[in-house]
Amino acid sequence: MPQLIQHIDAIAREKKRGVLYLTFHPDSAHGFRPESERNYEYRHDAVRQRVLAWLEEHGYTWQPCGDFANENSLRSYRGQIYIDIPLDESDQRYCFLRDFLENPDGSMRQPQVEFWYLSLESAMKNAHHDEPGFWERWAETF
Repeated sequence: MPQLIQHIDAIAREKKRGVLYLTFHPDSAHGFRPESERNYEYRHDAVRQRVLAWLEEHGYTWQPCGDFANENSLRSYRGQIYIDIPLDESDQRYCFLRDFLENPDGSMRQPQVEFWYLSLESAMKNAHHDEPGFWERWAETF
């Protein structure tokens, strides 16, 4: 049975806190090019595979996630992942993860990877999506 992929904002509401997630892009080092984004195959992305292997090697829990839900558009899954650890500068595991992903100046070590934080406050803007039957009703009029 296929795995249900939750939107990142739904995960934040479920966790009742801000959340961390990663997105992957084939041409971030060269600027966004829509044609390459359409042809991007996350399953064959060596950078993504290395990041996932590192997370697993170091005991970080992660799961696939979708973008911030948007009632005006649908986007296919492109390899985004939620990492189950809070953003906490005093937490050694968070700092270890951050230092793996970012240079000391905050730029990304791998330009094809983007490290994101979504606040619970932002996620709550879509709280109405959690009402029973919301997405089924939405799909009827899309």
